[in-house]
Amino acid sequence: MERFAEYYLNAEVLATYGPGIVAGLWVTLATAAATVVIGVGLGLLMAIALAARVPGVRLLIGAWIEIFRTLPQLAVIVFLYFGLPYAGLTLSPFWATAGALGAVLSAFAAEIFRSAIQALPHGQWDAAAALGFRFPATFFLVILPQAIRLAIPLLTNRAIAIIKGTALGTAVSLPEILGRAQSAMAIAANPSPLTLAAALYLVLFLPLVVASRWLEGTRVVPR
Repeated sequence: MERFAEYYLNAEVLATYGPGIVAGLWVTLATAAATVVIGVGLGLLMAIALAARVPGVRLLIGAWIEIFRTLPQLAVIVFLYFGLPYAGLTLSPFWATAGALGAVLSAFAAEIFRSAIQALPHGQWDAAAALGFRFPATFFLVILPQAIRLAIPLLTNRAIAIIKGTALGTAVSLPEILGRAQSAMAIAANPSPLTLAAALYLVLFLPLVVASRWLEGTRVVPR
């Protein structure tokens, strides 16, 4: 037990490198928040465009969805950070990571919103039409609010799965939790910083997982 504590719970190492690793938590939180805003916002816009049947957009959105649902998250991050400069666009590690994860999340979010819209009974459209509502009013006042409520549990699960990819930002030198912990471990020659990083990830993501389970249990499909 003493040997385990020396290697994985070394108080001296944690006291030396802990503050720097904890500071990485704020970078992780900011990256996760930016990922959700980009991913959910873009996904919702694509779902609205699909529902409105905007001419010429359906194929482009379909291609975007298939590409970013297929590509590994790390490949997208590396492409944005190392590939875009050749096209004259340079992104910081933060925006390369948040942009890549946001693009991946947007592909899944668009499909989730689209499925939620289609899951609503057609009677909702008929009732709105009987009241004299045109498509924009029907969609934005009647259909979309219900679809968003239906989509939240699935969207929460998918968002959690993708924002855990913030740890992949270490590949482009993003100073988040894992990157700082790996640097500290290499300097101290002790894995205790990784133990602290794992604890911080649990503190960050466990409440989100519990919340997503609760949302799944409360989801009600309108009739």
